[in-house]
Amino acid sequence: MARIIGAVACSHTPTIGFAYDKNKQQDPVWAPIFEAFAPARRWLEDNQPDALFFIYNDHVSSFFFDHYSAFTLGVGEQHAVADEGGGARDLPALAGHPALAQHIGRSLVADEFDMSFFQDRALDHGVFSPLSLLCAHEPAWPVPVIPLQVGVLQSPVPSARRCWRLGQALRRAIESYPEDLKVAIVATGGLSHQVHGERAGFNNTGWDARFLELIENDPVRLTEMTQAELATLGGAEGAEVIMWLVMRGALSANVRKTHQSYYLPSMTGIATAIYENQAIAPIAGEAERHRRHMNEQLAGIEALPGTYPFTLATSVRAYRLNKFLHGMTRPAHRAAFLADEDAAFAAAALTEQERDLLRRRDWRGLIHYGVIFFMLEKLGAVVGVSNLHIYAAMRGQTLEDFQQTRNAPGALYSVAGKDAAPQAWDTAATPPAR
Repeated sequence: MARIIGAVACSHTPTIGFAYDKNKQQDPVWAPIFEAFAPARRWLEDNQPDALFFIYNDHVSSFFFDHYSAFTLGVGEQHAVADEGGGARDLPALAGHPALAQHIGRSLVADEFDMSFFQDRALDHGVFSPLSLLCAHEPAWPVPVIPLQVGVLQSPVPSARRCWRLGQALRRAIESYPEDLKVAIVATGGLSHQVHGERAGFNNTGWDARFLELIENDPVRLTEMTQAELATLGGAEGAEVIMWLVMRGALSANVRKTHQSYYLPSMTGIATAIYENQAIAPIAGEAERHRRHMNEQLAGIEALPGTYPFTLATSVRAYRLNKFLHGMTRPAHRAAFLADEDAAFAAAALTEQERDLLRRRDWRGLIHYGVIFFMLEKLGAVVGVSNLHIYAAMRGQTLEDFQQTRNAPGALYSVAGKDAAPQAWDTAATPPAR
């Protein structure tokens, strides 16, 4: 079984990344930052976790307000460095841990957290600023990372109590993962700071000290605080410390703190801490019972012939091909596809198997591969094939035979819009793969 070995809690101010990139290790102003992170770096090196679960918030770099979620879990294979306005930092991309991330995602949803999931999005200084000092990374990072982005910038935000409960659910998720893995949690954010308005530059070192005491010894007290109370004591942006409660909720009631530091050079109280987990391993059938709970909603669906649920695992495995087909919603992409399919396949780095499925318009084979149906209908709209042709091909029938099973045998339709070429519905669809 996987187990949580402990946690690192730290600030994620861009100050940290700036000091690293500018080689400020010996500068008296910046040296305390490196000194504060050194014990956490040694702890990670000594304990060699198999994965880091990294709690952070994006600073409107990769996530914008066209879709802003409370809890968003990264489940993909790789996480690049975000460009925050002046070009991306010169750091390698992070490897993800899709298998563990998918397990955690399924578990959290089973525990009634309405999660969002992301792939193919870059991570900003919320992750890479502290990680620069936590891990050596030449030529690559030593450990895969599962990022959890918490939406703390646009109110309403998750309550402190909700973050705590998410941490408790995270513990159940990790401890029920069947592979023997060591997982460390990294919680980022804070401490006191405010970066907007006439109160910009606000700090409260007394509250920062009190917060560090409470998060270690009496975290439930913090779960009762409102965002307004946290902002009053620690600044509006300092209220992001609720992310530490996700970490603390995942640990044992009593933890062993092996390091703590605090430094306030400018705008943000920069804290680091190490908490070693004192949890007892799951007892009796606890983990197996939780896995049954996770699988309850899809239990038995495998008995439905011709039915293929689109799971997180499917989404990650077939992401490249689904992304290519989703591109049919963009005029330039579909024009390039219609002009030269093979060139479009090559530009998207599709595998030969994926290219073959598309060339043959193998609708059934694409479903089996992991393409969601709603990408098929987009391709059909571009190449002039109706939804009904696709349905028939997936069932292994001619259009005529399939239409005889409908109440309106003459009805044909697609999602093609105003710019679509004439729909070639008077021609037979490509025969289904046998």
